[in-house]
Amino acid sequence: MAFGRSRFDPRANQRTFQTRVNHRIRVPEVRVIGADGAMLGVMLTHEAMKLAQESGLDLVEVNPKTDPPVCKILDYGKFKYEEKKKAGEAKRKQTVVEIKEIKLRPKTDDHDIAFKAKAARRFLEAGHKVKFTVRFRGREITHPEKAQEQLTLMTGQTEDLANIETRPMMEGRTMTVLLAPKPQVLQKVAQAKVAAEKARQLAEKEGRPLPPASASLPDLPDDDDDDDDDEDDEDGDGDEGDEAGEEGSRQE
Repeated sequence: MAFGRSRFDPRANQRTFQTRVNHRIRVPEVRVIGADGAMLGVMLTHEAMKLAQESGLDLVEVNPKTDPPVCKILDYGKFKYEEKKKAGEAKRKQTVVEIKEIKLRPKTDDHDIAFKAKAARRFLEAGHKVKFTVRFRGREITHPEKAQEQLTLMTGQTEDLANIETRPMMEGRTMTVLLAPKPQVLQKVAQAKVAAEKARQLAEKEGRPLPPASASLPDLPDDDDDDDDDEDDEDGDGDEGDEAGEEGSRQE
């Protein structure tokens, strides 16, 4: 009788380390740290467990790699809460750099250019990278110098905040340029994060309402219609009307 091959279980290699507590600690002896931080030395595991129970606490393995493993007498519920709190604080201190895309057209007018340059500055000041994308329709692609002029104008209006990470290049029917915040801008963002975290911790310690998190920067509305039919608009009819409608919607 043929036996089928056992199915591979991908979860078998994904087991995460779990802290061993009390009866889950199965080694014969452990090195014990008392609840007050004093080193109690090596003792039999059942004796260390009894000592923890007499104090109304738990025996928790804090370093399983030593011989014997190091255990500490503490309140495991409070220990888990503190660990979760530390993880949350570490996550809040992380600096996540996003790429914010700002779309342009070869016929984008001066009003829209100024509006989008202002938005780009806000993104850069928040520590994000900015990608300018100029999309061509129909025969517009025969005049790439128009897009080059716009990208040069946009980079010029943000040169005090950003360095050019990727110079203007063609990608299909678009021309793009990528800007990255200068080191001094990123340093300013990091300092603001530290100050905000200190203010949050102080408010939490004093029992005051936590200060509101900094408002996230909104993404710019998608100005361009990405339908394939636009590429067949050889004469560019309707471009000016579309942009006028976009400007009117922003003024509303």
